[in-house]
Amino acid sequence: MPAAVRGGPKRQARPQVKSPPSSRQRSKAQAPARPGGLSAKWTLIGAASVLTLAGAVTLATGHRGQHLVEATGRGIDGQFGQAGFRLKAVHVEGASPMATADIVRLAGVYKNQPLLGLDLEALRQRVETVGWVKEARVVRLLPDTLVVAVVERRQLAVWQHGGHSYVIDDHGRTIPEADPARFTALPLVVGEGGAEHAPEILPMIAQRPKLMERMDAVVRVDDRRWDLRMKDGSLIQLPAVGEEEALTQLERLDQRSRILQLGFERIDLRNPEVVAVRPRQTPVLTGQLAADGL
Repeated sequence: MPAAVRGGPKRQARPQVKSPPSSRQRSKAQAPARPGGLSAKWTLIGAASVLTLAGAVTLATGHRGQHLVEATGRGIDGQFGQAGFRLKAVHVEGASPMATADIVRLAGVYKNQPLLGLDLEALRQRVETVGWVKEARVVRLLPDTLVVAVVERRQLAVWQHGGHSYVIDDHGRTIPEADPARFTALPLVVGEGGAEHAPEILPMIAQRPKLMERMDAVVRVDDRRWDLRMKDGSLIQLPAVGEEEALTQLERLDQRSRILQLGFERIDLRNPEVVAVRPRQTPVLTGQLAADGL
């Protein structure tokens, strides 16, 4: 039987709103614009027009048009960058601090990257490859912010098998990025098949706080049933089927005799008709022998 061993981004200043032009400024409105002086508004309008035209060319010319669209897109990204649409901040919502660092790393974005050139669907798929993440949604907030909203997997237990430890979620799947040493408060599951079946047994035990408090590990035996190892070294053997009924039997036994408090060596619940209890053998001290001999 395997042994159980415990082993924000800075806030961006808002762009100032310009006051209406004076009469002298309006007189200069007819002057030609200088290169690189396009406003964000006109950049967007121009980009939309170019993309529409490029799309029509793609339909007409096939692959040659596709190459043209890609080249045009790179040029538009440059215009967007000049207009100020560059990535300055990434906000991750719904994730713990430990998960956030891995999400940002796997997202693969970088500061000053053209924001409108990002493929949000590809970015979402990359984020969902992170073990912490159950599902993700990516939103672009102009002019310079990316929001990644995730649903994080709930950490259920630490699974120990083959000399290694892993954090598993509430579906029994491992979270590779999670360091088990940082999750000592989670229940310990030991043995082959333990991760897969832990979501079945642990909720039953969690409904019994007195038992949960005294339990050190839940051990999968021959990938068919469970043993509960207690912190005082005692053992509770559960059947392969009917674990809920067996735990109810244990509760009734404890109500009658306070056995969980008094201690025992082993309780065998594998036979629903008979509960076998082996009391703990109390070692006899030398002082007691001397006293008995008087």
